Amino acid sequence: MQLMNAMKAFTLLFISMLTLVAGTPLSLDTRDVFVPPVLYPHTGTVWKILARHNVTWDVSNPPAQITNRFGAIYLRKDGLIDLDHPLAEGFDILLGRIEVEVPKVKPRNDYQIVLFGDSGNWSGTFTIKK
Repeated sequence: MQLMNAMKAFTLLFISMLTLVAGTPLSLDTRDVFVPPVLYPHTGTVWKILARHNVTWDVSNPPAQITNRFGAIYLRKDGLIDLDHPLAEGFDILLGRIEVEVPKVKPRNDYQIVLFGDSGNWSGTFTIKK
């Protein structure tokens, strides 16, 4: 299972990089990678299973031309991203927040949110409980 998740993560990274290269115009119109920091959840946050929360990120200083404006949010634990179960996807990365439902997962205190758009950025470690 870990190998499968690692392969999915590599495939997602490869596709993102391929999109970045293939989607770059051959003109002076340059595009930038946007890596907005995740603001919430943050270290110390506690979520309950099946509750709804807004994942938020800082969009105060985006580049003029963003390579990929479509975002996706995943849960990460033990250094592995659960690519099989996105919490949200297909939203505009410039929204700055998106509501997600906390999935039915094992209660733990070492979860992180991963925000994908141009690149991946993750939140501080937080807790999910019953």
